[in-house]
Amino acid sequence: MKVLLLVRHAKSSWDDITMKDFDRPLNERGKKDAPEMAERVKEHGVKLTHFVSSPAKRARRTARFFAEAFGAEKDDIQIVEALYEPTMQAFADAVAALPDDQDAVAFFSHNPTITDYVNSLSNVRVDDMPTCAVFAVSMDEKSWSAFASADKQFLFFDYPKNPMG
Repeated sequence: MKVLLLVRHAKSSWDDITMKDFDRPLNERGKKDAPEMAERVKEHGVKLTHFVSSPAKRARRTARFFAEAFGAEKDDIQIVEALYEPTMQAFADAVAALPDDQDAVAFFSHNPTITDYVNSLSNVRVDDMPTCAVFAVSMDEKSWSAFASADKQFLFFDYPKNPMG
């Protein structure tokens, strides 16, 4: 079984409006939400083994909080350029290229495409992926290259302000 988590980056700072979008850091709420959401993923019984991030600062930092929670190093985070301002195809290609020895993988990327992509994976609909939201699906295939056409099972959807979280 393979498990894929799609995580929108945590809340970013707009303190410096002259800063490039790519370089925006997490704000204080983002720095609080990311480790909290990583712990909630653990509560769902998911043992993440691989982390794939957009190269944008806020996505990489969110990924780092998750990696740390699962005992990985920041150097273990795979950066995929196409996950910044991604297309649906960028997500599909990045998933298909995952190493088959990794069974539980988290992607860290951006709206609006991350919302569109999660809505293509199951019959569960998400109006908008809030910052640091986590959407999880699984498949009973051995190879990530089968993901696009595989039957997927919705596992959970959670986000920092979720009253059920």
